Amino acid sequence: MKKTPDINPESQDIAELKAMVKALMSEKKEWQQERQSLIEQFKLALDRQFAKRSEALKPYNEAQGDLFNEAECEAAKVEDEVITTTTTTIKRRGKRQPLPKDLPRETLVLDLDEHDKQCSCCQHALHKIGEDRSEKLEFTPAVLKVLEVVRPKYACRQCEQQAEKSHIHQQPAPISIIPKSFATESLLANIILGKYQYALPLYRQETLFTQSGIELSRTTMARWVIQVSEKFKPLYQALKAHLLEQVVVQADETPLNVLKEDKQCYMWLYFSGADSPEDKLPDMKNIVLFDYQNSRARVCPVNFLGDYSGYLQSDGYAAYDGLTNVTNVGCFAHARRKFMEAKKLQGKGKTGKADVALAKIQKLYALESRLKLASVEERWAERQAQAKPMLDDFYDWLTTQKVIESSPLGKAIKYTLGQWPKLIRYVEDGHLSIDNNRAERAIKSLVIGRKNWLFSTNPLGADASALLYSIIETAKANGLILYDYMVKCMKELAKPEPDINSLLPWNFSY
Repeated sequence: MKKTPDINPESQDIAELKAMVKALMSEKKEWQQERQSLIEQFKLALDRQFAKRSEALKPYNEAQGDLFNEAECEAAKVEDEVITTTTTTIKRRGKRQPLPKDLPRETLVLDLDEHDKQCSCCQHALHKIGEDRSEKLEFTPAVLKVLEVVRPKYACRQCEQQAEKSHIHQQPAPISIIPKSFATESLLANIILGKYQYALPLYRQETLFTQSGIELSRTTMARWVIQVSEKFKPLYQALKAHLLEQVVVQADETPLNVLKEDKQCYMWLYFSGADSPEDKLPDMKNIVLFDYQNSRARVCPVNFLGDYSGYLQSDGYAAYDGLTNVTNVGCFAHARRKFMEAKKLQGKGKTGKADVALAKIQKLYALESRLKLASVEERWAERQAQAKPMLDDFYDWLTTQKVIESSPLGKAIKYTLGQWPKLIRYVEDGHLSIDNNRAERAIKSLVIGRKNWLFSTNPLGADASALLYSIIETAKANGLILYDYMVKCMKELAKPEPDINSLLPWNFSY
C-alpha cells in the first residue's frame, strides 16, 4: 500500500501567494486598460464637443506623397517611435466680391454746396476733377400686404321682370391650395422655407409676424404646414418612383424626437445623384427623400425600397445588410473617421500608425478628386488601374499590424477589415462613390433644424416634415430657386388635376 506523501505547509503557502499575485497582476492590467479606455473616451468626447468638426486632410500632391511613403517605411521599421512636427499657417485676407449688377440701385450723390465750390485761397470757381464711388448693401424688411379679391356679380334685369329665374354671372374664386384660408402660396412658401430650410421654428415666426402687427399663431401655421404636405404627396410618390429606378441609392438615418411616441423615432434618408447639379451624371437624377419611421429596424428600408434592384451605399449599420436584390456598398469616410479618432489620441504634433492609414486613404481620395468630372467609363478604368493596387496595399498593411484590439487604433483596424468587402466595391462601377458623404450632407439640414425646433409633436407632423424636407432638398440638389419652385408647385397642386410631371425638378421651368 502506497504511503501518502507529506504536504509541506510552507510550499503550499508559497503556491497560494503566487496564484494570488498572478490574479492581482491580471486584475491590475484589466484596471489599467479600463482606465486608459475611459481616458481616451473622455478626450474624444471633449474633442467632439469643442474641437473643429472638419475631417478634411491636407491636399495631396507629389511632395506629400513622398512624405507619406517615408512615414510608411519608418513606421515599418520602428512602430513605437514618436515624431514631433511643427507646421506654419499663413493667413491670407480674402477679397470682397462685387455686389450683383442686377440688383435695384439707388444713387446717393454727396456733392458740395454751391458756396463751397470756390477756392478758399483765391476765390476762383472749383472744377470737377473726378469722383469716388463706393457700394453699400441696403436691406428692406419683408413687406406684408392684404390681397383683397373682389368678384362683381351680374344678373339679367329682363329675366327678373319676366319672373324668370335670373342666373348670376361671376368669375370663379381663385384656386387656393388651402381652400377658405387667407394664406396665399407666397405666405405658405415663406413659412415652410423658414422652418425647413432656415431652421426657424414656428414660435419664432409667430414673433416675427407679431412685430409686423399680424396675429398669426404657431398652431395655425402648424395646421397649414400639414395641409400643404398632404397636397405634395403625389409629387413625393413620383420622385420615389424615379428614385427606385436609379443605379445607386445612398441611405442614412438620424434620431427624431416625437412627443406622442413611446419609443425612439428616426428619420431615414435616401439619396441618388451627384454632389451638385453642375457635375451630375447624365443617367442619374438628383433625388433626396426622407421617410419617417418609429423604428430603426431592417423592416424600414425593406418597406421603403420594396423591389429595388441596384447598389445601396450606407455606413456600417447592419439594418442595410441582406436586403433582397440589393448590392451593399460601404463608406470610406466612416473608416477614415475611426483612424482620425485614433490620431487625435496620439497627441498634438505627433505621428504614428494612424497617420500611415490616413495617408493611404488620402491617396484614394486624391484619385477620386481627379476623377470627379470624368465619365462613368473613365472612372471605372482609372479605379481598376490605380485604386485597386492602393487598396491591396492598404489591406496588406491592415492585416499585418499588431495592436491592442480595445485601443482606438485597434477598433479602427477591426472596423475597416470587417467592412472591407463593401468598402472596396466602389471600384466595380463608375456610378459609385467612395463614401456616403452626399447622404450625410443632405440630412444635415434636418439635423440643424432639429437643434432649433427640438421635436415633432405627433407622427402626423413628423410625416409632414419628412415630405416637405424631401421636396426642398431635392429642389436644392437640382439647383432650383426654392421660393419660386415652392410657389409654383403649390399653385399647380391646388388644381383638380395637377400636371405632376411638369413639377419634377429636371422638368421644371420658371
